[in-house]
Order: sequence, then C-alpha cells, then structure tokens
Amino acid sequence: MRNMRSIELLSPAKNLTCGIEAIRHGADAVYIGGPAFGARQAAGNSIEDISELCQYAHIFNVKVYVALNTILYEDELEEAQEVAYALYKVGVDALIVQDAALLELDLPPIALHASTQMDNRTPEKACRLEAEGFSQIVLARELSLQEISEIHHATSLPLEAFVHGALCVSYSGRCYASQYCFGRSANRGNCAQFCRLAFDLVDEEGTIIVQGKHLLSLRDMNRSASLEAMMDAGISSFKIEGRLKDIDYVKNVTAFYRREIDRILTRRSEDFFRSSWGTTVVKGFIPKLERSFNRGFTDYFLHGRDIAPICNVNTPKAMGEKIGRVKSVLRGSFTMEYISDDVKINAGDGLCFIDKNGELQGFRVNTVAGQNIVPPQMPVLFVGAVVYRNHDHEFNKALQNNTAVRKLSVSIRLEELDKGYELTMFTRHGRLAGRFFECGKEVAQTPQCDNIKRVLSKLGDTPFECHEVVLSTQGERFIPSSLLADWRRQVVQALLMTIREKHVREKRRSAQPAHIVLPDTLDYSANVANSKADAFYRSRGVRQVEPAFELGRPQGKKCLMTCRFCLRHAMGACLKNKKEEKARRWALRLPDGRRFPLEFNCKDCIMTVHAPQ
Repeated sequence: MRNMRSIELLSPAKNLTCGIEAIRHGADAVYIGGPAFGARQAAGNSIEDISELCQYAHIFNVKVYVALNTILYEDELEEAQEVAYALYKVGVDALIVQDAALLELDLPPIALHASTQMDNRTPEKACRLEAEGFSQIVLARELSLQEISEIHHATSLPLEAFVHGALCVSYSGRCYASQYCFGRSANRGNCAQFCRLAFDLVDEEGTIIVQGKHLLSLRDMNRSASLEAMMDAGISSFKIEGRLKDIDYVKNVTAFYRREIDRILTRRSEDFFRSSWGTTVVKGFIPKLERSFNRGFTDYFLHGRDIAPICNVNTPKAMGEKIGRVKSVLRGSFTMEYISDDVKINAGDGLCFIDKNGELQGFRVNTVAGQNIVPPQMPVLFVGAVVYRNHDHEFNKALQNNTAVRKLSVSIRLEELDKGYELTMFTRHGRLAGRFFECGKEVAQTPQCDNIKRVLSKLGDTPFECHEVVLSTQGERFIPSSLLADWRRQVVQALLMTIREKHVREKRRSAQPAHIVLPDTLDYSANVANSKADAFYRSRGVRQVEPAFELGRPQGKKCLMTCRFCLRHAMGACLKNKKEEKARRWALRLPDGRRFPLEFNCKDCIMTVHAPQ
C-alpha cells in the first residue's frame, strides 16, 4: 500500500480578518505574526486576536503557525520565551523560528518550524534540522525540483516551499544590505528593500554598462503551473508569501491555489490528501493571479537556470496583467488592441506602460466611450506601447463582498428514547456530539417528518451544513419547531466544543544533537546575536562564533548579499558561456556614488554583493 502524503496550502495573514478570509477561501494553514519578533515588523498581532483565529481555524482542522523568526537580542530572550508560552496557551500549532536561542530556552512543547531565514538549501542542513527537533522545514526559494527531491530523500520531515509572491534577491537570512546602508535589519523584520533601488552597473574603470535600472528587483514568484511536479519532488506545504498584503490579495491568491491543488488531489487521490476539512465555495469572482499585486512573474530556478527573465529592471512597482497594445492615440483618448476578447476596460481601472525612456507611467481610466479610453489627463502614449492593468476596479469591487463560504458537512440523528429524545450530530472525520432532552411524547395528527428534518437542518450561519437527517421515532411525533431549534443550537455548540477540544497539535520533537557536526568556526552569517545562541553552537563543537552583523560590522571584506540570481547571466555575459581574456570587475552604484562590488562564483553559480571598500 502506498504511503499517502498530506498536502497543505499555507496562506498569509496580516491580521485576524485576513486569516479568517484565508481559511474561508480554502487555506489548510495560515501563518501570522505574533505580538513581537516576527520577520515583518509592521505585521504584529495581539494574543487575543491569534486566540480567536485558532478558535475558528481548528473547526476545519486548519493549523495556525506564528512567525517568531527574527534574530533576538540579549534583552529580548525573556520576552520571547513569554510570548511562546502565551501563543501555546491559546492554541497555536507551531512557531516558525530562526534564532538558535529558541532551542536553548525553556519553551512549551510546541512544534518548531525552521524558517527560510535559516538558509535551508542542502540535504545536510535538512538532516541537522531534523536532528535538532524541528517538525517542518521551510526551504530556500532558490531551489530546483532536483534539489528539493534530494532534500526530500534525505529527511523524513515535511518540506514547505514558497509557491507565490514577492522574492528577495538574496538567500533569506543572508542579506545585510539594509542593515549596512540604513541601519534597518532584514533579520529583525525591518528591511528597507535595498534590492528595489535603482542602480548604475559600472565596470572597474567607471564605464557605465547599464544606467539607472532596478537591477536587483526580482519579479514575483508564480509556480502555479508546477504544483504537481513540486508534490512529486517532495513538497507537502505550499506557501503563499504576503503577510503585508491586503485582504483582496489573500482572497484571490488563496482561492486560485485552492482550486489548482484540488484538481491534482482529485486526480492523485492514491498519493496525496488534503490536510484540512470542509468545503469552500467561492462566489462573486473568478480567481486570477494576474489581477493581484505583481511585478511580473517567474518560477525562479524551479526548473533550473534558463533564459526567462527573473528581474523587472524598469520598476519595482506592480504592473499587473498585460491587456494589450495601444492601437491609436487621439486627442484626449486612445484605443487598444486587446490580447483577448475577454478583456474589458472599466472606468476606475488603473493602467500603466513603460515609456520610451524605460520608465513606468501609470494613469486612471476616467470613462470608456465605445472603443475610446479616456484618462483624466492624457499620458505620453505611443502606438504599440504594451499596456498593463494594475488595478481592476470591478474585480476589486467584487472582492469587497462576502466572496467565500466554508462549511463542514454533518449528519444529524434524532432518536426517540424512553423519557425523551437524543439529538446527535457527527462529521465524517469522527467528531460527534449529542444531547439527551427529556420531553413528553405527543402523537402527531399529521405527518411531521419533513418539518422535523427541515428545522434540524437549518444550520444557517454556523460552520456546518447538513448532509442528512435520520429520524428514529416510534411513529409520527409532534415536537414544537421552537423546541427543535433550541435542541439544534445546543448540539451545534457542543459539537463546536468537541471539535476544538479534539484538535490535535503536534508536539515538539526530541533533539538528537549527537548526530550533528558543525564547523569549528562560524562567521556573522550564522546570525548569532545573544548568549543563548552562542552557547547552543558551542555545545555542538563550534569553537569560534562571530557576532551577528547587527551587533557591529565585521572586520575585512563584508558580503552584504549572497544571490543565486546572477547579473552576468541575466545580461548574456555568463563567463561559463562567454570566455573573456580578462573579465572586467563589475559594481552596482547608487546615485550618491557608493559602489557595491560584485563577485561571481561561477563554479557554484552564485553572485555576491559586497560593501563599498
């Protein structure tokens, strides 16, 4: 018999409202920032809100993960421990962590997930994390299907991978550019997005190769076409990026991936199964990824390094979906040649295009008169310009409504006993609740079965929908509808309580540090910012631990970014393919004159960005 694997769609939650909508639109798990120490400083949430989210999520066996994934300073250790206990107390299923100090602190028996900030990209690292007692590994975004498969075969832990959303150009946990330039640490959830800036690319003699472009600003990830391949490679949890994204993004993207994953699960039911319960019905809109915030899409090395563009050098802003080209430019209006007959422009839409200087220009649509599109003020359009829609007014308006409902199917049984009736509700997942109600028996003068079934099946705004009602009475009985409704309400509440009480949380796995081998020396990229993390590594044989970058700039050459993305490859100047007598050194230059030297490790296909020297 095959070993079936549980598949999880993991959606972001900026706040309680986003979390609930993610669940309604089909998420199997949500991840959210706690009151402190999450890697999105602007996305913190109260313990009370997280408790409410857990109460709702666990009805559908949806898990709640809390990001506690910043590096910690010495004076934050006690608070981090207290936060962990508070989160465990309210029902959180797992903590997503980066700092090794958390493995040394006195934590509750809550499952720990290794954040992508831990730079998880090799089988050896995965085996070490398993030995340390982690329950799930969030892989580096840069891995190919082959690399994912190698890790999958090296560890028994579930593997989590990003499938959609914004990309960092550096390996996560290995970027120090924001800290160096602006005193804002990416490892502490306060990234200033250095990679989205415009740079000149210059050589060692100062010759400008590219001027004023967003050379490190990556497109957004979209792996929707490769979900089944990722499952086969070993991915069990598909993660949507976006803890700072608004509710429209969460609804649309979650609903889209729910639909696509369900198609695979239906076809591959002998191999995979869904990890949560309930049926989602999306209404009022058709999910489409291009209609949510995006900078253009890339599958980002999933199928290896190819010629498909990874960067959007013209702008770090959202461009949205391509809708067509300018057909004619008139006085005060223009016409379009659309990419399909399905495209319809409406007043209030936001359109944009790249002008002849390579700059992004945007404008709103004021009115649409026949084929003519009329902006409030005409932009400098030209015939043949490619036009994108980065704000779909009608689509976003539809998303403001209640756009999904999620229900758990229940069967209801009413049985007549000696002194009354027993009403029972149960799910197909083995959750059951029943109550005995003492009640006199009254023979009905007219058939009552249909009315009893109608009243008992009216589950309204509860999380349940009725699959069937089974009656077991000794003939026709009259029971007042008001009494039946009261019994139904009581049993619904009892079933909710039972489901929540029986929700199974994975406990923290035991560590086996004897199987762990570490190098003698760790540099600042180990991100050690407190005594507990230092003690953790020293207890595993490390003799010298360099403090984290945030505690003081390291001596000597400073690597600010470690990237799989390579500018030489992107520009057709890969040294593997284009042998040069002497490769000129390249650097990125900001408008203020600071130069950031680039180094190319062609053997491992890695580009590093260094601090000005």
